Amino acid sequence: MRRLSFRGTLLASSLLIAASLAAAVASGWRGMETVVITIQEDNRRALALSAAARQLGERSVDLERSARQYQVLGEPALARRFGDTLAEALPAVTLLEAAGPGLSDEGAAWRASAGRVQAWLASLAAPQPAHHASDGAREPAEPATSTGRIDHPAAEDDLRSLGVLAGRIAEALERHLAERDRALMRTLERERRAVALQVLAALVLAGLLATLAGRWLLRPLGRIEQAIGEIGESRLAQPIGIDGPADLRKLGERLDWLRLRLAELEADRKRVLRHVSHELKTPLASLREGVALLDDGVLGPLAPGQREVTGILAHSARTLQERIEQLLQYNASQFDAHALQLQPTSLLPMLREISDEQRLPARTRGVTIGLAGDAPILCADAGKLRTVFSNLLANAIAFSPVGGHIRIELGLVGAKVVIDCRDEGPGIEPDEIERIFDPFFQGRRRPPASAAGSGIGLAIVRELICAHRGRVCALPSDQGAHFRVELPHA
Repeated sequence: MRRLSFRGTLLASSLLIAASLAAAVASGWRGMETVVITIQEDNRRALALSAAARQLGERSVDLERSARQYQVLGEPALARRFGDTLAEALPAVTLLEAAGPGLSDEGAAWRASAGRVQAWLASLAAPQPAHHASDGAREPAEPATSTGRIDHPAAEDDLRSLGVLAGRIAEALERHLAERDRALMRTLERERRAVALQVLAALVLAGLLATLAGRWLLRPLGRIEQAIGEIGESRLAQPIGIDGPADLRKLGERLDWLRLRLAELEADRKRVLRHVSHELKTPLASLREGVALLDDGVLGPLAPGQREVTGILAHSARTLQERIEQLLQYNASQFDAHALQLQPTSLLPMLREISDEQRLPARTRGVTIGLAGDAPILCADAGKLRTVFSNLLANAIAFSPVGGHIRIELGLVGAKVVIDCRDEGPGIEPDEIERIFDPFFQGRRRPPASAAGSGIGLAIVRELICAHRGRVCALPSDQGAHFRVELPHA
């Protein structure tokens, strides 16, 4: 089974389940068909036996009538009618005798009585011995039936017993058919139970097969999902091994190759960051130190033009150092965004502290900061959330006009804590709302005389909020920019 693919395993398990159910249905169908055929045959046999019993009753009446008429009239045709009627009744007797032991005994008794009556009638038809009159003349003898009675008492009993025995045969047949019906019902009930057990066994087998196939297929899928999550969270130390169908094992091998590749790229990125940090910051520090020496007049007094040039150099070196530190900070935030140190965190005091920290640059531009609302305590990384709101507030101050106002509002919406930050700056172009959080992206709308930023502050905000399983977005606004941060409360 290990060589089967996912599709082959699914198909094989489906066929096995279908085969087990089909076998149960086929077996039950065959059993029920056998019972139905038996019932149909038994119904035909019951009809034949009922007709035979009815015919025997009618023929018994005819036999008794013929015998008594022959006794009275002595017509040979009546004797022949008796014989013909008896010949018609005997096949019915034979059929009834074959139905069961009780009917066999009654049928034999009826047959014996009819045989004795027939023998007696034959003895009546035999010629009588002649006797002479006194004068020597021959006179005809009178028929033996001239008295109007049957001379032999046993024959009278046999003749009456034909109808009685026919009635007893009919009653025995009814009992036999009733017992046969009860036996058929018991057989039908047994077959019904057998079919129910077969169907139940097939369902249990199908459930077992489905469970085994599900475990065989879903367990590697769950492991693949887990492995993808580990790769997405940069947990690349654990090897990925997938068991199951052949194509899923191959997919696991490709995921493990991807893990190793990403681990190599992460190692290369760290190495590049270390080299960049060293190769850029070391000469930059020397450059800033040299500019500071020139500006302090260590190498001699500077002319006004020279001092202006050293001021430009010092400002450029400081700006370059800030850009390098921001770039390193962004890469560091990507690296440790998911390494959260969770602890109970109250947002309102944190935002008040951040507002106080930003009060000086805000006062320089004449910008006021308003804080409203409240939110419940969260389980979050306070340091990373401080970085988030510091970047948002610094961005709002930088883009606010002179004398502008920044509003920060906290609230609880459903199971999410919502923080809205609004400013009165130039806002965001509608087509740039989705891109504003991309690294190094800077929008077209900028306040007059503002310094160009690095475009990574909002990217850091998104990385850290996503690490908290939250969401940050820019909302359309009639005036200024409107940023919303959503953090899960639970």
